[in-house]
Amino acid sequence: MEGLESLFAKALKLESPWKITKIEFHEGGGEIKVFVDFPRGSVFPCPTCGKEVKAYDTTEKEWRHLNFFQYACYLVVRVPRTDCPDDGKLQIDVPWAREGADFTFLFESFAMTLVRGEMPVNKVSKIIKVDDNKLWRMMQYYTEAARQQEDYSGVTQVGVDETSKSKGHDYVSLFVDLAKRRTIFVAEGKGSETMTAFVKDFKERHGDPQSITDVSIDMSPAFIKGVDENLPNAAITFDKYHIMKIINAAVDNVRKAETKEQWLLRGQRYLFLKNREKLTESQLKTLQNIESMPRINLKTVKAYHIRENFQEIYKELTPEGFEKALKKWYFWATHSRIEEIKEAAQTIKRHWSGVLRWYVSRINNGILEGLNSLVQAAKAKARGYRTFKNLKTIIYMLTGKLDYTKIGLPTWNEK
Repeated sequence: MEGLESLFAKALKLESPWKITKIEFHEGGGEIKVFVDFPRGSVFPCPTCGKEVKAYDTTEKEWRHLNFFQYACYLVVRVPRTDCPDDGKLQIDVPWAREGADFTFLFESFAMTLVRGEMPVNKVSKIIKVDDNKLWRMMQYYTEAARQQEDYSGVTQVGVDETSKSKGHDYVSLFVDLAKRRTIFVAEGKGSETMTAFVKDFKERHGDPQSITDVSIDMSPAFIKGVDENLPNAAITFDKYHIMKIINAAVDNVRKAETKEQWLLRGQRYLFLKNREKLTESQLKTLQNIESMPRINLKTVKAYHIRENFQEIYKELTPEGFEKALKKWYFWATHSRIEEIKEAAQTIKRHWSGVLRWYVSRINNGILEGLNSLVQAAKAKARGYRTFKNLKTIIYMLTGKLDYTKIGLPTWNEK
């Protein structure tokens, strides 16, 4: 048995004065209990001042550890209180777990690794046989602690977008460091107050709001107001993705109205919302057939061509050429005699400077859209736990690029 205790002591990385006194196998319950103690007369550092003092009394505590083979492993330990002449009686900090935790560092690291991988939280909970509420509290603790170590002093370009917590219900706003492609803040809602909350959090992590030179947002009045009120030196870029959403909505509304009289447009919504080069061979043939019917003179086809032309603007090689092309497109759109297209063009005109700013900043929320697949995965992982706190935690874990080793959380397979 002595050899087995030595093996477990090495596996647990126990150091003097800690030693294993007993190992119990509970085969029926699928458990191993490892009893850890210390010799009489051992000294421990005072948790406050660090002075070496003797143990005053003990309390038995239990921690879940990584499994040994198919057995769930628990550490059962007599944890001492020290009686420091300066600080009084205090319970010591054990080296294998954080204060107040029910699990060892390595067990928590393993659980965090699973969640940051491909597993939904409820599945991880079942695999490691831990109550999901305890698992969420663990994730929230480490994620918030890791965020406290973040340094945003070099952030100068930010992208902002909103996503729904669940389909059609309640929104969260994501703030992304465009240079490092990471989520740096998650706010509940999508109003101008989210920008105020971002700035407060940004300052707490060494960020300087006055150093932010560019912000990529949609044309939400709330976001525009938030930038104007909180980021004095930031120029707004209205990114192409959101502008295209406005134009696409206009094209689709034209198609819907025309479908009532033109049966050949039925079921062709995505035909007119995809770029020509991304159409399948069958879709391209259908589009070309519709375009080759000049006598019908479909408004939908004209709207689609105006949509295509807008995208060509972004291929211009100079800022002067970009603005000239945009003005030409605006004239065509507003003289198209298609009300939906005219309204879209007028919306762009009201945000003219932010549209032109793209040529200087060259930023957009494409990075945010790239992260969106991870955010969607985050929603799936948080399914059944639709609180904002839980969703926020998952988003930070998957898209925040947080360094958990800075807060002492080892990798679960660390040697």
